This record gives sequence, C-alpha cells and structure tokens, in this order.
Amino acid sequence: MNKAVIFDMDGTLQDSSGVIVGAINSVRQKLGLSPMNIEDILKGINNPNINPAKYFYETNSFLPKHQEWFSSYYNDNYAIGIRLYEGIKELLIWLKNSGCYLAVATNGYRSSAKSSLEYLGIYEYFDTIVSYDDVANGKPAPDMLFEILDRLNITNKQAIFVGDSELDRLAAQNANIEFIYVSWGYSDTNGVGTISQLKRLLKSWCNI
Repeated sequence: MNKAVIFDMDGTLQDSSGVIVGAINSVRQKLGLSPMNIEDILKGINNPNINPAKYFYETNSFLPKHQEWFSSYYNDNYAIGIRLYEGIKELLIWLKNSGCYLAVATNGYRSSAKSSLEYLGIYEYFDTIVSYDDVANGKPAPDMLFEILDRLNITNKQAIFVGDSELDRLAAQNANIEFIYVSWGYSDTNGVGTISQLKRLLKSWCNI
C-alpha cells in the first residue's frame, strides 16, 4: 500500500521568514500602512484565531492585488531570502527512494511555492503541490489535504502530515490525517526537534 508524506512548506521545509516579512510589508506599504515587525508577522502567519487579511492588511478579505503584490515581491527576492533547513533534501531523497508519495500543502501562493522549491532544488521530489490559490479554503480547513488525497488516489489512512504550526495540526485533524509537529520552524510548540528524529518516526510509520 503506497503511503504519502505531506509537508507544510514555510517553517517546515524552508526558512523563508525574511522574504515573507518583506513581502507582507511591501503590500502594506502599497496600501499606505506602516511596516510590521518580524515577530508580529511570524506570530500572525501561524495563528488560527485571526482573520489574516484583517491582521496583515486591515481589510476583511484578501484581494487579487494583495496576491499580485505579494507574489511580485516574493518572486523578485526569494533567492536572497530563503534557505533549506539542514537535512531536508536528504530526507526527501530517502523517502522517495523508499517508495513514498511526497506532497506539499502550503498557504503560500502557487507561483511563490514553485519558484522557491525549484530554487532550493527539491521541486522534482514532490508528486503534487497544493497551494492557497488551488482550493476554496486554506489551512486550517482540510481542503488542501483532501485535494492531495484525491490527486494521489489514496485514503486519509495512507497519509501523514508534517508541519510546524497550529494551522497545520488543525488541518490534519479536520482531514482525519495523522500529524507530526516539528519545532524548528516558526512555532514555539514542543515537537520533533531534529531531522533524525523525524526520520525515525517516518520510518516506523511508512514501514520502511
């Protein structure tokens, strides 16, 4: 039975905090708003109890221009603002060689996700990538995870989700998918702290 390991992107696969902060503040500048500090932005990114459009841009919902401005800044600056967490590429190669499906579920935009994963040299390892603009509702809704299950033609029992935030945990819970918390990202929650620990858990779960 094929199994799938689904990864969150920002804070799990890659540290993109610098470019995310810059992109959000670039949009705020265009809206005539003052810049936010990095701590408040990173706190808001993973907070399931806020309206992110209101929190970041002081509007009730995201508009197409917000996506356009964010993606434009991100795509112009990701090469100097992201890095792959140490050991991630080796983990993906090991999982792929072991016969696991690999997927990404990200609240980032499709163009930004593709650009950064290609730049980091890991895009090719994923069987599918589902982003914020591919579904009706981003995380913590389960839409992305359901879309991945459909694309891979597997059940929720054949998938596990790896993420660094409460948004990720709630999405997994809402999709009835097993979840692994990692603590090297933007969350201060106690979780798996090293790639070697994550590999041991995935080895057991995947029966590798």
